[in-house]
Amino acid sequence: MPDFRIFETEQFQKDLNSDFGGINRKIRAKLLNYVYPQLKKTPFFGKNIKKLVNYEPETWRYRIGNYRYFYIIEQKKKVIFMISADNRKDAY
Repeated sequence: MPDFRIFETEQFQKDLNSDFGGINRKIRAKLLNYVYPQLKKTPFFGKNIKKLVNYEPETWRYRIGNYRYFYIIEQKKKVIFMISADNRKDAY
């Protein structure tokens, strides 16, 4: 079974380039080395993964500390669209 591919939207990239309390490089490294490999294998299940309720289209979030990374899964095409990233206090 082939892995999912990950696509970062412009909004997601813009969110990652925002302040993030000065830990942008650390967050980017965590995404590339830990989060993305996990999402490519199992984007629906995991310790820090949660499906959001009453969101259309179906949206999922990945939690790293106080930050939330939101994504949509295109199951037929095997693509994960990273749509936004935000601090927990501003995310919901």
